[in-house]
Amino acid sequence: MIVAFGTVNAFYGGRMTKVDLLQFVPFRLNRLAAEVSRELSGVYAGEFGIDITEWRVLATLGMAEPRSAGFIVRCTRTHKSKISRAVTRLALAGMIEGVPNSDDRRETQLRMTPKGRASYERLVPLVLGYERQLLAAFSEPELEALARGLAKLEAALGLVQHPDQCA
Repeated sequence: MIVAFGTVNAFYGGRMTKVDLLQFVPFRLNRLAAEVSRELSGVYAGEFGIDITEWRVLATLGMAEPRSAGFIVRCTRTHKSKISRAVTRLALAGMIEGVPNSDDRRETQLRMTPKGRASYERLVPLVLGYERQLLAAFSEPELEALARGLAKLEAALGLVQHPDQCA
């Protein structure tokens, strides 16, 4: 059983003085996220010409649309200025469009255009294939444990786990 991931048995005056960065969970999660994002961006950047934030906008709209930019911000935990720039680029590329919100005329909702939907539908099998390849080293019980562990971390950090929580 692992008790403390990043702990190094180095004490000075009763205080811990060192941490094993390569075993420190926040660092490991950040490093994994950065590397997975970098590799995954290769799937959609070249052929589709979109970046990570634009992919997140399309993927969020792929869950349910139309949705507001604020909804996308809450679901993805991406800063609103980055989402705003991504929305502008996707709109200029003809991949998304704004539609009036029937419940609140002050807000515009976003949806994919036929061009955006076609790109999204071509992207989905590619990103799911990447995910499948990434997780291929895990057994079924390990995948279930990983899913439970990620869900616990997300819940502990107050992160959205279902689109209904973004509203």
